[in-house]
Amino acid sequence: MRAQASVLHLDLDAFFAAVEQRDKPSLRGKPVVVGGVGGRGVVSTASYEARTYGVHSAMSTREARSRCPHAAFLSGRFHAYRDSSERVMALLGAVSPLVEPLSLDEAFVDLEHADLPDLSVPTVAAFAQDLRARVLEVTGGLTASVGVGTSKFIAKVASDLDKPDGLVVVPPGTEQELLRPMRVTVIPGVGPATAERLRRVGIHTIAELESVSEDELVRLLGKASGHWLFHLARAEDDRPVVAERETKSVSVEGTYDTDLTDRRLMEGLLTRQAGEVAGRLRKHGLSGRTVTIKVRLHDFTTLSRSTTLSSPTDGAGTIARLARGLLTDLDTSGGVRLLGVGVSGLADWIQEDLFGETGEEDAELPEIEVPHHSRRTWAPGMDVEHATMGRGWVWGSGRGVVTVRFETAETPPGPVRSYAADDPELRAWQPPAPAAEPG
Repeated sequence: MRAQASVLHLDLDAFFAAVEQRDKPSLRGKPVVVGGVGGRGVVSTASYEARTYGVHSAMSTREARSRCPHAAFLSGRFHAYRDSSERVMALLGAVSPLVEPLSLDEAFVDLEHADLPDLSVPTVAAFAQDLRARVLEVTGGLTASVGVGTSKFIAKVASDLDKPDGLVVVPPGTEQELLRPMRVTVIPGVGPATAERLRRVGIHTIAELESVSEDELVRLLGKASGHWLFHLARAEDDRPVVAERETKSVSVEGTYDTDLTDRRLMEGLLTRQAGEVAGRLRKHGLSGRTVTIKVRLHDFTTLSRSTTLSSPTDGAGTIARLARGLLTDLDTSGGVRLLGVGVSGLADWIQEDLFGETGEEDAELPEIEVPHHSRRTWAPGMDVEHATMGRGWVWGSGRGVVTVRFETAETPPGPVRSYAADDPELRAWQPPAPAAEPG
């Protein structure tokens, strides 16, 4: 355990929805739901305005619509989320060499390696307040909640205490006082099933959990979980902030403007991606045992399937065959917007001639092109550009008509216009590719 509050956890508030509100002025201050917009869709993120109606992540879109029918239901724009995330992570990396990203919207920062005169609570609080202001600036208006404590666990708990746009520093020595009244579900890994097991034996709060012996928790939850909960109930967490993790996987994925429904086309795309993965493995002298495919369905649901070999391989033919086999287990009849292939369980050696395959098979990967259908797909929230009106976003579409609101993050709320879905003057807008570095 650290003697000073030197672990910072930063969490961007309602990240996906906040990016949409930033880029769409007419949605600021209004309920926004990002995720699958179809009947089987799932909510990824809800703005705080939507949360007041009981909408939350992992809820079905159908239920979210019933609770908040006047919300804007949008599909995701990952290029915008990735761009904002990269800006924040670059900022964090400039203040400390030890930054551990957990996802696009949150990270731990080790302040022992930051340029601070000391690690007293007032100094750390002032630093964190300045950091939040800088996040607001580099992202063009996104807020972050920050927690600082003597461990990752305490910092994470602290960042949740004053959302949104909050800052909480937990002074050393006050951790257990803070934790004891809290529900056990604040502990990472305590989901509904574990919480129910604890409830059955009368454990609801961390104070009650603290009164239980380690042996009893191990009997109740198993060795790993029992040991973990025993120590976290006492605010004991010595996990370091890990900045650079060893590469654990190599993957390739693609997102498609038009949902894919042709099974043979999907198999061909997986085969091509397997070839790219194999090429990257060989370039770095690596191989892997576990092949995984990633499939994002039309309703924003993301699925993955994996299989593990007895020996590692870098063969495109092997990787492709396994990837195609994994696809057969998934129902893709509704359409697929993203496909990906990855290899993990990496090693620096391979089993020669695995399954009797040779490099010749790997060289025969087909050239696959995604066809351009005459009927374009206009997903709600997607960026578009009109030859006359300029840039905007899809407000809705159906029955051969697409409705667009013309506005950007830099403009006031803009006008709404409707067009034929196949209007040649309307096209999907993509951000320009980053300029190549000189030299």
